Amino acid sequence: MTKLVPSLMLGVALVATAACSKKPPKELPPAPTETPAPAQPYGNGETTQATPLSEQFRRDVTSDTIHFALDQYDVDQESRAILDSQAKWLVAHPNVRITVEGHCDERGTREYNLALGDRRANAAKNYLAAQGVSADRISTISYGKERPIAMGSDEAAWAQNRRAVTIVLN
Repeated sequence: MTKLVPSLMLGVALVATAACSKKPPKELPPAPTETPAPAQPYGNGETTQATPLSEQFRRDVTSDTIHFALDQYDVDQESRAILDSQAKWLVAHPNVRITVEGHCDERGTREYNLALGDRRANAAKNYLAAQGVSADRISTISYGKERPIAMGSDEAAWAQNRRAVTIVLN
C-alpha cells in the first residue's frame, strides 16, 4: 500500500501536466506590412524614432552639438557658429520646440556634473534666445556624466563628452 500511493500521485501528476500542454494556433497572424523608421542616433549616443523635422534639423544645421573646455560653460567662437546655424533654422521654423541637453565628462562628483551640465545647457539656450529664438520654445536638462557619448578615460573621450546637444521635439 505504501508503494501504491506514490505511484498513483505520480500518475495523476503526469496526466494533469499532459492536459495543460499548449496547442499550436490553427492559423498564424499575418506578417507586419509596415516597417518602422530606423532609429536615428542623437548627439548623446542614444537612439529614438526620428521625426521629419529632427531629420531636417540635423541635415540643415552645422551640428546639433557644441563642446566645452574642462570645467567651462562659456560658448566659444566655434560653438557660436554652430548655434548661429541652429538659430537661423529655428527662426525659420517658429513652431518647433527643442530641448538642450547638458553633458559632462566622467570626472567630478555627480552633483557637480549635474550643475555644470545645467549651466552648459542654459548657456546654449541663452545664446539661442539672444539670436531671436523664443526662450519659451527651449527647455533644458542636465545629464551630468550619466550619458557619455565616448567611452574611455582619456582627454579625447572627455572632450567629446563635455557638450550640449540640441534635440528637436516636434
